Amino acid sequence: MTGIRGDGSRGARLPLVLATLTLLATTTVLAGCATATSGPLGAAPTESPTPTPTAACPQVEGVELPPECAPYDPDNAMAQNERYRDRVDLADESREAAEKPAQSVRAGLERLRTSGGLSVAAVEEVFADAGLTDIQTIGDERAVAFGVAAPEGGCIFGEVSADVLTVEIGGVIMDGGCLPAEGH
Repeated sequence: MTGIRGDGSRGARLPLVLATLTLLATTTVLAGCATATSGPLGAAPTESPTPTPTAACPQVEGVELPPECAPYDPDNAMAQNERYRDRVDLADESREAAEKPAQSVRAGLERLRTSGGLSVAAVEEVFADAGLTDIQTIGDERAVAFGVAAPEGGCIFGEVSADVLTVEIGGVIMDGGCLPAEGH
């Protein structure tokens, strides 16, 4: 028998072949999209984007930095590093409330300075006599830096030695408290 099949098997293969070719073509296009960096389909890939900086590099006039560097101004960075000592603004009402205890402290420290009995404990006693507690001090019998919270916010701070007496009123320092920590 010469074999003409009447089951339509030849016709069933055509849609299967067409579906396979369509699937292969779609996969190839999608794979191409995954590797292209940008631009329309079929266009040549463009340059890759600028790399993300991975290091901070100081700006130096006349020197071009490599692309992996994020430039910074070292002088400005050092100035910002010292901001912990800056004082926040103090409201007028807080400043006025601190005037009376500051005058009392100034008078007591002046007596202490001229008497020759300067010590950290003696400075702390002057503040206690003025009704102020939790004083911060740095020093010894030669000089004492001090800072204490004022009655309605802010600080009374300064320094006393045999030669110098300063008593000021101001806001707290950015680092917190009334006196920078020792070693700063």
